[in-house]
This record gives sequence, structure tokens and C-alpha cells, in this order.
Amino acid sequence: MPKIGMEPLRRKALIDATISAIGARGSLDVTMSEIAGRAGVSSALAHHYFGAKDELLQATMRHLLAELGGDTRAALHAAGSGQARVSAIIAVNFSEKQFQPETIAAWLAFYVEAQKAPELRRLLRIYARRLHSNLMSGLTDLMPRGDAERTAEGIAALIDGFYIRRALKDGNPNAGSAAAIIEDYLATKLRTARK
Repeated sequence: MPKIGMEPLRRKALIDATISAIGARGSLDVTMSEIAGRAGVSSALAHHYFGAKDELLQATMRHLLAELGGDTRAALHAAGSGQARVSAIIAVNFSEKQFQPETIAAWLAFYVEAQKAPELRRLLRIYARRLHSNLMSGLTDLMPRGDAERTAEGIAALIDGFYIRRALKDGNPNAGSAAAIIEDYLATKLRTARK
């Protein structure tokens, strides 16, 4: 008999183990058995909760998106408007919780896999639309819409680019320098918009 209330805990443990396994391997080339072992459950139980590995990978991607979305909503709620909103989004993306080596590796692996997996591509499109919308919510207070669109695209590209660069480097990622460079880009765009 399954233990009552264990399913959410085991699902979360399997998702965390998936992130850890992807981070260690640097790719999605991990097995259900490896993930289950990291989670401390049997491979059969992992298959029971998620079916195939693809379903577990999708659940992991949805989990990463949900965590990032929750952190972003909380930061935006506290930020107010304008530049504070944009800075809050930058800060969340490079927070200690989000900018971890395993999480960075998982994002990079999902980007690569999304080229051939329609469901992962759909999830990444959702992420991109949300990031753009959130950035626009602050930028349109600061500059004309066309400039805001280009600036939002630039900030999103810098965020994604720093994740890619950090995934490909050895050692711990430096979130502070990444966020500072993006803040410099924002300051430059704001100065140009005010002229």
C-alpha cells in the first residue's frame, strides 16, 4: 500500500533529482534509473509517477518555470513601477535560488532539447513571453514603446546569454557580475531614451 501523502513529496524529490542529474551530466542524457537513485526511490516508482522520462523532463521544466514565475511575481509586487520593476526581474533571474549551477545546466539542456521536443519548445515560448511582458511592464513607464520593445529584447537576450555562458564555464557562476552588466545596459538605454 502506498503511504498517504507521499506522492507530492516523491514527485518533488524526483524533480529535484532530475535537476541534479542534468546538472551533473550537463545534458538530458540521464536515465530514469539514475534519477530515481538520486531521489531515493525505485525506478518503477519513478515510472509510476511520471510514466516516461519525457514526462518527467516536462514536469521538471514546468517546475523551474513555476519557481521562476513565483519569485518574479513576488519581486514585482514589492518593486512598484518603472525601473524598479525591471531591476527586480534582473535580480530574480540572478538570485541565489535561480542562478545555481544545476539549474543553469538544466535550462541549457532544455533549450537544446526544445529544438526537437515540441512540448519543451512550447514551455520555453511561454517563458519568453512572460519575461518580455514582465520587462515591458516596467519599461513602458520609462521610454517610448518601440524603444521599450527593443530594450526588453536586449535584456532577455542578455539574461539567456549569461545562463549559456555560465553553463559552459567551470566553477561557480558569478550572478553579481551578470546582473551588474545588464543593469549597465539598462542605464545606457535609459540615458538614450531621455535625450
